Amino acid sequence: MEQEFDLFGAPASADAVRKARANTPLAVRMRPATLDEVLGQDHLLGPGAPLRRLVEGAAPASILLYGPPGTGKTTLATLVSSAIGRRFVALSALSAGVKEVRAVIDEARKRLTHSGESTVLFIDEVHRFSRTQQDALLGAVEDRIVLLVAATTENPFFSVVSPLLSRSLVLQLQPLTDTDVQQLVRRAVADERGLNATVTLDDDAEAHIVRLAGGDARRALTALEAAADSALAANDGAVDLATVEATVDKAAVRYDRQGDQHYDVTSAFIKSIRGSDVDSALHYLARMVEAGEDPRFIARRLVVHASEDVGMADPTALQVCVAASQAVQLIGMPEARLALAQATIHLATAPKSNAVMVAFDSALADVRSGATGQVPPHLRDGHYAGAKKLGNATGYRYPHDVPEGVLTQQYPPDDLRGRDYYEPTQRGAERHLADRVPKLRRVIRGE
Repeated sequence: MEQEFDLFGAPASADAVRKARANTPLAVRMRPATLDEVLGQDHLLGPGAPLRRLVEGAAPASILLYGPPGTGKTTLATLVSSAIGRRFVALSALSAGVKEVRAVIDEARKRLTHSGESTVLFIDEVHRFSRTQQDALLGAVEDRIVLLVAATTENPFFSVVSPLLSRSLVLQLQPLTDTDVQQLVRRAVADERGLNATVTLDDDAEAHIVRLAGGDARRALTALEAAADSALAANDGAVDLATVEATVDKAAVRYDRQGDQHYDVTSAFIKSIRGSDVDSALHYLARMVEAGEDPRFIARRLVVHASEDVGMADPTALQVCVAASQAVQLIGMPEARLALAQATIHLATAPKSNAVMVAFDSALADVRSGATGQVPPHLRDGHYAGAKKLGNATGYRYPHDVPEGVLTQQYPPDDLRGRDYYEPTQRGAERHLADRVPKLRRVIRGE
């Protein structure tokens, strides 16, 4: 075990070390000391994988570590730095600005020039840097003044400037699996760096912690530490399900309304509705609501997809979604969540048809291509002086004058006669239109 020192550089006593560790969060104490202790990122750390090759002496390259919280981004940056024997400097985009970035780069340049010592610059939450702050890194990264290791929970292709992306290797970390989190929790209970077997953890309590973690190692260890402290305060050290439930409120929802999770969850929500998976649709709705998504945004998406994905297969779907949108405006959250849920269930379970969208897009394509033509004279407005002299409205036949309410008459411009846009499906209420629309066309066109 490495010798530890106090603030003045003197060897620390065993008692001082114990006290210092006791005041250090469990998640920090259990941070992996080697690559082999890192869990859940085999695609980056397996034999021949990018990070493994970098650590084992491959040509150094700046990297962007992209992944959810608690997956090991900071840990991997530290391990890369120590493995390749470089000076390590860490900055957080939450507190550092251009001035601090330039100061680190200037110091790195001096060290490289005078002693040949290279610097790894780790920037946490790099997506929070402005474009100007990110641009300040470009020269140093390109000239290898610093080896940049940046971490972000946001998709870098949305949040990092293109020049910096092109100079870096983007590596995506995956959320830990339940098995990974379980292994981590058990290690923390037993390891001397962690709880050193001072507590026992029931199986159902362990399962609850794993479930709450949602693939986030830090969240799992924070929950375990809180439960362990409570159990030790009770003098028995037994962590059961009741202890975990009493000390841990609920898992935070991983969702950023300004980042790619916003787009991913919204996309999954809509595709679940389209796919008629009502349970998945409700799951993604719950994630958006719990994360504080603007309910007006959710309501707008429901209204859009009432026409896009359901359409005339269930004409009441649009009414339900508009009513849900009005409920959001009238009563607000949290009560309006039930109206959003009702509309979601209605759309997900309704028969599906995209015939409305296909029909309009087809008509729009003709208009955009110039296939418009003149409005037939008998359909033009005849209510102004001189209209009849121009032939407007002359010869128009009023459909209500015949018993059937529909008669033969030209409605489209000459160039578009006989053009069909709307093709009803055989699903839901639209199957009745599938029989009716061809009959209407035959009468109107005189076929």
